[in-house]
Amino acid sequence: MARRTAATLATSGEVLRLIRTGEAVTRGDLGRVTGLSRPAVQLRVGELLDRGLVVERADAPSTGGRPPVRLEFNAAGGVVLVAALGATRTRVAVCDLAARELAGREFAMDVEQGPDVVLPLLMDTWDELLGDRPRSTIKGVGMGVPATVEFAEGRTESARVMASWTGVVIPPIIRERFPVPVLVDNDVNALAIGEHRGVYPELGDLMFVKVSTRIGAGVIAGGEILRGAMGAAGEIGHIPVRDGLGVLCRCGNVDCVDSVASGTALLRQLREAGKDVKTIGDVTALVRAGDARTMATVREAGRRIGEVLAGAVNILNPSVVVLGGDMAETFGPLVSSIREVVYRRSTALATRRLRIEPSRLGAGAGISGCAVMVLDHVLSPDAVDDSLTRRAASAS
Repeated sequence: MARRTAATLATSGEVLRLIRTGEAVTRGDLGRVTGLSRPAVQLRVGELLDRGLVVERADAPSTGGRPPVRLEFNAAGGVVLVAALGATRTRVAVCDLAARELAGREFAMDVEQGPDVVLPLLMDTWDELLGDRPRSTIKGVGMGVPATVEFAEGRTESARVMASWTGVVIPPIIRERFPVPVLVDNDVNALAIGEHRGVYPELGDLMFVKVSTRIGAGVIAGGEILRGAMGAAGEIGHIPVRDGLGVLCRCGNVDCVDSVASGTALLRQLREAGKDVKTIGDVTALVRAGDARTMATVREAGRRIGEVLAGAVNILNPSVVVLGGDMAETFGPLVSSIREVVYRRSTALATRRLRIEPSRLGAGAGISGCAVMVLDHVLSPDAVDDSLTRRAASAS
């Protein structure tokens, strides 16, 4: 009975999953793992070969007689289009089916220009990056945007951030030009997915904190991204801090950590102190020059961020907190202050094995995360089976 159940579940999509993860790399492996008969394995592998999702390699080691043919997932069997939008800078890329970037571009862009300007620009850029690749090779689109996103619909829900995007359902707009599955998520969720899959795949619990123009977090819990009931999980930027001096936040509340410790807040505070700073790069120069006022302001921002993260660590108990974004990547004093406060104010058990690390992928985590997000969807067993069913129906 167990053998029959395993065989029933081993659809072509499940066979692809086994090959893609390396759990089964020959037809014999597939038969042993799934309980499928040899003809059933042959049928499913044949469908995947025809679809270009699997290729054969005749270089597997032999144990006597003819060497077995090895089956490999074909990362070159298609592409996905991805975009990681930031408040002021955007990265756009074409990736293969293993989430590797094939062509990409980064440029300055103000997302507050609105979807009518930004989305056509993204789609034009994808067209340019595709080059001679046929449209038929596009399997999906993944996007990260600096706003709260209702993930199931791909609807942006920020009322004050990206105000002109509020209530915009992005996937149908993209599908008018690229008729494939389109997934949209918060930008920091994409960063968390990218860093988790690319650097910490063995860990089930991770928090990615982006400290840049704004502050936000993406949470991996039990190996999966935690979005919450309405996509608002990880909005740590709108947790208030003590002694914030009554600064009004863009969300309408007072003394949110975003309003007192983000890059935008840092620039405002230093200008009020008489410093000639226009960008984070200007702040970096002052830090490197050892300017006392700038160093103190940066450390205070780190302490306030640490205060909020200490509470998050107590609640979520991650194995690692990854710090990314312009400020975290540039300011050593800020990161030191964050670490100091988190270790001092979180519980002993929550910090016993906690690591607080800088991002290893940097901005590339956003592109990687967007690609992984859409690939996990379009290459899931159910999605592959549905695609094969539709293809068979259209051919009959």
